[in-house]
Amino acid sequence: MKWVAQLPYYKIQREIKDGEQRSFPCNRLMYLYKDRIVTRHREFPIKDILDMSYRSMGDTGGMFYLHTSKGVYAYLVECDPESFIHTFKEQQMNKIERSDRP
Repeated sequence: MKWVAQLPYYKIQREIKDGEQRSFPCNRLMYLYKDRIVTRHREFPIKDILDMSYRSMGDTGGMFYLHTSKGVYAYLVECDPESFIHTFKEQQMNKIERSDRP
């Protein structure tokens, strides 16, 4: 099945080498499918997704929050995830409209 939207996010990786801690960003992608959301290490069934939100932090991105029935998951993003959130909500509205039909 092909994804319907994707969202780039990143995680700060830390390593200690020669007694010195170094930090560097590791770029990743989140995919929205009709029945699930997939990140590098997690998969969330759509039925478990309650909401999505975003809080900007300074001039360079912010935090994207995935609200699920099992808790809230936060992801660092460099771009506004408005289109990803819009696609998810539109998909949910279409499901509701289809279930209301006789």
